[in-house]
Amino acid sequence: MAAVQTSRIEPDVRIVGTGLFTPPNAISNEELVASFNAFVARWNADHDAEIASGETAPLSPSSAEFIEKASGIKSRYVMDKAGILDIERMAPFLPARPDEELSVLAEMAVHAARDAMKAADLGPGDIDGVICAASNLQRAYPAVAVEIQAALGIDDAYAFDMNVACASAAFGIETGLGLIRAGSRRVLMVNPEICTAHLNFRNRDSHFIFGDVATAVILERADAPAEGEAWDILGTRLRTMYSNNIRNNFGFLNRAERSAGEPADPQNSPTTDKLFMQEGRKVFRDVVPWVSELIAGHLDNLGIAPAALKRMWLHQANLAMNEFIARKVLGRDATREEAPVVLDDYANTSSAGSIIAFHLHRDGFDVGDLGVISGFGAGYSAGSIVVRKAA
Repeated sequence: MAAVQTSRIEPDVRIVGTGLFTPPNAISNEELVASFNAFVARWNADHDAEIASGETAPLSPSSAEFIEKASGIKSRYVMDKAGILDIERMAPFLPARPDEELSVLAEMAVHAARDAMKAADLGPGDIDGVICAASNLQRAYPAVAVEIQAALGIDDAYAFDMNVACASAAFGIETGLGLIRAGSRRVLMVNPEICTAHLNFRNRDSHFIFGDVATAVILERADAPAEGEAWDILGTRLRTMYSNNIRNNFGFLNRAERSAGEPADPQNSPTTDKLFMQEGRKVFRDVVPWVSELIAGHLDNLGIAPAALKRMWLHQANLAMNEFIARKVLGRDATREEAPVVLDDYANTSSAGSIIAFHLHRDGFDVGDLGVISGFGAGYSAGSIVVRKAA
């Protein structure tokens, strides 16, 4: 079953600031492939007898060219580089912090939030609510959003977490919009994503997909005094449809799945089938027409011709996917200016991808120019946010 939510009224909420935190470490395709191929060579050597007998299939090496052709990705930013490239580990090393210290996810979000608050010339007392919208939250509770709220000094306010996978930012903007309509002055929405922590770096088909990053968006009432750049939200549309084609099964119930005689040890490492999994071809086949129809239908509902769009800030998952969606919406191939790409440098950063694109590529707009921010991914989930340059 699919659920559709649409909002269309005269613009009463706007975006007044965005922020971006980029981790200090980057891994190129060449570096990632060197590590992966070293692991493959050792694994094949260790299983030589089984491979020779036909009991086990050998692992196939990868290449930087294969990765770029399959995805458009050339590099990615990560919170930890050494652990990912270490063939004995092949996972980021992010040591546990004492409960009294700021968590790594909150720390990333705080950086992005301060960037957005500086851009909007706002202080902690100007924010009424904080939403942490991300595909993978560090813990169940206390809410990471409340930790972010405290770290920023946003007193006498509220905060909560939400997860709608790669569409979390779009759903977070819609949620913030509703909170402002209900009486809040401003809402800060942050998207901290440590996607490398839920990725199997020993899987040739997916080890290159994700990177780490954090983004932030500040929403406010449109009748507030304008202090700088602003973008009216003309309309929002959200959609969900159940699918197993993108899945992450890691959670607190994993320890309860162990059979009799096995220790229910929550510290045991999750098996690889509990990490990110996807059926890439099925996702492409399902999501491209689904999201294209969502955006095109939303524009039609708002009385906006696709040709009136100056830019489409799409979820940065796969270059071919974005090119197909833009082509279906516009009826022609989009230029890089019309549909900017950041996944070549950042890779897939889940909910943050479309916000990175918006943050970095909204130059050249005049007052009244139109654009659409769209996130989509697991669930399936998708969102369309149509914006107009206001100031």
